[in-house]
Amino acid sequence: MKIRRLVKHRLSVLVLMGVVLTAAAQAPLDDRLTGDLGVAVYNTQKIVRTQAAPSVTLPYAYFDLGRFYSRVDTFGFKTARLGSGHVEVAGRISFEGFKTDAPGLQGITPRANPLPVGLGTYQETPWGAVFAYSFYDATSGGMLHELTYAAEFKLGAVTVYPQIGAEHRSRNYVQHLYGVSAAESQASVFGAYSAGSSTTPVLAMAFELPVTETWHINLQLRRRWLDSAITRSPLVSTHVQDSGFMALTRAFQ
Repeated sequence: MKIRRLVKHRLSVLVLMGVVLTAAAQAPLDDRLTGDLGVAVYNTQKIVRTQAAPSVTLPYAYFDLGRFYSRVDTFGFKTARLGSGHVEVAGRISFEGFKTDAPGLQGITPRANPLPVGLGTYQETPWGAVFAYSFYDATSGGMLHELTYAAEFKLGAVTVYPQIGAEHRSRNYVQHLYGVSAAESQASVFGAYSAGSSTTPVLAMAFELPVTETWHINLQLRRRWLDSAITRSPLVSTHVQDSGFMALTRAFQ
């Protein structure tokens, strides 16, 4: 089993290296900084029992700079041309892990944040944008696949971005976060739980409100509907997860 995982890991590295080398032969992209930079207040509802959801203030980055890009929590490097976009080497910043020092989680081991890395693409078309990513999580050995469609329309001076999508997490990914081992069950008040794979629909609305010609306020509200692979975990206390942020940003064009 370890040999098989090692082979898969090395094959993945070789594929990524091949994609990056292919990009070197492509025509260079515009090296201007375009997009938004600023600071945001983020809040994500915790779905694990006894976990609070404090707001955190962090940088906000949604920009393109040559082959490099950042899309809030996803960042990476554009390689070969594909349709209306590129094949992208991508990484994801995830805060799905959690500490277990609260009294209600005694006996449960802490869950490290996933470290998703993989490939994806952003396709900008006349009828909207499509984001597709496939990540390998180095923490759990699991996979995260994601597909999102985003539209854009004006409502007076406000730009609105409705979004719909789905996230699929493999069994190993879900088990790492929400499974309960036999040893943990004996040391805690929770029954043992072996998770399966999870498919989660997602809806979001984002808004861009102009303050001046170059400064904006960006808002996003997002809801995930958790399926039974997650909600059956004795660690989980809800069937939905809400998140959002408010950012003050400067636009670069």
